[in-house]
Amino acid sequence: QVQLVESGGTLVQPGGSLRLSCAASGFTFSSAEMRWVRQAPGKGLVWVSSINNDSTSTTYADSVKGRFTVSRDNAKNTLYLQMTSLKPEDTAVYYCRRYTIAGTYNQGLGTQVTVSS
Repeated sequence: QVQLVESGGTLVQPGGSLRLSCAASGFTFSSAEMRWVRQAPGKGLVWVSSINNDSTSTTYADSVKGRFTVSRDNAKNTLYLQMTSLKPEDTAVYYCRRYTIAGTYNQGLGTQVTVSS
């Protein structure tokens, strides 16, 4: 079955950097559009970034544009999110999603990122 396992979240100071990973299995990773979404405390899920199957197209929410970079390694079935210049408002649980052609998705259990001094 489809499995998505996020990792890399931790406590980091404002201005710091962090790289999240999402290990995928149970489907053809190299064919799938992938996305990162996040949920801040007491808020709903918010889209952060998307990447197409061959990394030729990436998009970002305005709130993270210029600070976050999404990438993937299809040989390792892994999705990444490089985060720099982190702000307290980036504090959230970060989830990766795999989207199907039908528009449905699978989501991992998430990894907690806390930005605080």
